[in-house]
Amino acid sequence: MRCTIFLRTAIITIVMLVITPLPAQSLTGELMQVHFIDVGQGDSILIETPADKTILIDGGPPDAGKTVVNYLESLDIETIDLLIATHPDVDHIGGLPRVMKSFNVRQVIDSGKLHTTYTYTKYINEIWNREIPVEIANENETIKIDPLLEMKILNSYDKRKNNNQSSIVLKITYGEIDFLLMGDVEMEQEHELMGEHNVQAEILKIAHHGSNTSTSRKFLQKVNPQIAMLTYSVENDYGHPVNRVIENLHKQGSSIYSTAAFGNVVLTTDGKNYMVIPERTPFGNLEKAG
Repeated sequence: MRCTIFLRTAIITIVMLVITPLPAQSLTGELMQVHFIDVGQGDSILIETPADKTILIDGGPPDAGKTVVNYLESLDIETIDLLIATHPDVDHIGGLPRVMKSFNVRQVIDSGKLHTTYTYTKYINEIWNREIPVEIANENETIKIDPLLEMKILNSYDKRKNNNQSSIVLKITYGEIDFLLMGDVEMEQEHELMGEHNVQAEILKIAHHGSNTSTSRKFLQKVNPQIAMLTYSVENDYGHPVNRVIENLHKQGSSIYSTAAFGNVVLTTDGKNYMVIPERTPFGNLEKAG
């Protein structure tokens, strides 16, 4: 079943890339790079802002900590100006203790959702041991880290929400280009966001790895993304991504990229145009899945 889903995802991706070419205009001015790091079944997103600030959002599962560290070191990064933990699930914070041991982390923004797991304890202990300042995310708060960016928290924890529903959702705007990073939120939060915010964005990080809990058709119509990023592992036990999500993206006309098919994916923008640079093509995975 998982192979069937992956084949469908990869085939649709290839077709969309042919039908919907990437912007051909050359990039000028100060650049922002957003790296969707391949950490298997989990999330890790690195943002290098136009003013050379470094933001890391999540760190994947525990065994991906080394992957994230190696990736950042390959970019000659020494300091993480802001580390954001969207929520306390193992596939989002598991790799962060190793990251904090390897880099100078200046500040952490946390969802505020407590969790009684060994992984969460390690994460909190590392923050404590390194005396990293921590701020709890608040809805509608603007994160001021780069004067060229508008970075707003659209969703965060309150006592009525489970881990996934507590995910920090971020909308990041650089010039004319918007990114909407959905964490693992569910359709209930998507519905709330549509009523409270302008969710339109050129680039959408799909919630919860393409799970059936998220990514309603109405939500996609509101966002109207040109690029949809999926973060998951080919060999996952959850059936991610589900066919409904892929079909909804297909109906919307979004170009689909996934870390499972393309590995690390880097999106570079000057605030007017953007380029998507994948690490590899999906054909090797197609042969493996077949």
